[in-house]
Amino acid sequence: MEGTWRWVALTAVAPISWGTTYWVTGHVLPADEPLWGGVLRALPAGLVLLALPAHGRTGAGGGRRLRGSWWWRAAVLGLLVNAAFFSLVYASATLLPSSVAATVAGVGPLLVISLAWALLAERPRAASVTSAVAGLAGVVLLVGSATSGLDPLGVAVALAGVASFSVGTVLSQRWSRAAAAGALPPAPRPLTMTAWQLTLSGLLVAPAAALAEGAPPALDGAGLAGLAFLSLVATALAYAAWFTGLARLDASAVSVIGLLNPVAGVATGTLLAGEHLAALQWAGLLLVLGGVVLGQVGGGRARRPAAPLPAAGLRRELAGARP
Repeated sequence: MEGTWRWVALTAVAPISWGTTYWVTGHVLPADEPLWGGVLRALPAGLVLLALPAHGRTGAGGGRRLRGSWWWRAAVLGLLVNAAFFSLVYASATLLPSSVAATVAGVGPLLVISLAWALLAERPRAASVTSAVAGLAGVVLLVGSATSGLDPLGVAVALAGVASFSVGTVLSQRWSRAAAAGALPPAPRPLTMTAWQLTLSGLLVAPAAALAEGAPPALDGAGLAGLAFLSLVATALAYAAWFTGLARLDASAVSVIGLLNPVAGVATGTLLAGEHLAALQWAGLLLVLGGVVLGQVGGGRARRPAAPLPAAGLRRELAGARP
């Protein structure tokens, strides 16, 4: 259990830093340029991670280069969990209050649990479902006083971002388990895969950003500082922590840790914007934190990175995908 909590703590770095991105995006970055926002957040982070010396020796799963089908898999994951997600988060942060935009992430655990059941044959544990529902209820209470007059487009955009990220999270684990079972070539290390996802997503979306939004936005000092934080801390560091945790914990357990995202979002608004939490909001905060703890105690045990695929049928299906 001690080892499990170590991975939980590492994984928690990601949603805590992500919760701050809504305030940073809404207050220090220019509005109406979500595609460039996604590119400028992803590409520098990917290049920084590629430059790190911790990719290991060249060989099975090691080195900075991807091999075979992992190139297109990294591109697909990059488009889902980086390009689409970053751009949609950027847009939602300009359409909604930062705490509300962060709150929409509360639907993520239930979505991931459902997708993991369908794609990974990972049957939901009662504790995981209970923790996800408790967390979602807590999130609703947490921002209950700020839910009037919301922009429906902003809510739809935020939900689309959560859906994109959830699909990418489960797909990443599906492929890593297939590689562990020998149905795919050895998976790259989490750091290497994350670096290429970010880099490829930035390169792929940059032409679309130029066509749709023109030249990259001009940033002042505060904008450059905000972008550096988003790219290096809330992306490079956070994504390395997230995918490392995903390689060690069940998808449902990791998704529940993601409930720390709206908690951090509300905390940021409270500290930086002088917002005050009402009694119901404090109750919601406790529910969210309780959901995170319950999700780990009840179903978040650590597993070896080379865990077998959860079902023989899935192994047979993926065996034909070997390049």
